[in-house]
Amino acid sequence: MAFQPLKGLPRVKAALANSMQGLRDIWRMEEAFRLEAIATLLSFPLAFLVADTLFQGAVLVGSLVFLLIVEVLNSAIEAVVDRIGAERHELSRIAKDYGSLAVLLAMGLVAILWAAAVISAIIGTA
Repeated sequence: MAFQPLKGLPRVKAALANSMQGLRDIWRMEEAFRLEAIATLLSFPLAFLVADTLFQGAVLVGSLVFLLIVEVLNSAIEAVVDRIGAERHELSRIAKDYGSLAVLLAMGLVAILWAAAVISAIIGTA
């Protein structure tokens, strides 16, 4: 690991600043993240209307936050691959496709959990 001159609270503040820069960058450069983040914010109150319990609502919101996390990691993979070079390479394609698959699987998880909650709310079972 690289030399870390900061310790304690200054290190936490620097990490927070880096994270906020990352949030600004991904918001500006990644439409998929923007759409998923807006959907998450809009779905937050809906999760607790659909959910039978506080825990179920937290799981629904958590699934959306998990999707955002996977999207951030996918975008990071894409940025690193693009940094390496613009030429086509099979390993670059594979890395990007794996990241895309991870996002698809996370979306599937969101769909399963939300469908189960909605069906449970409709038929009245937990």
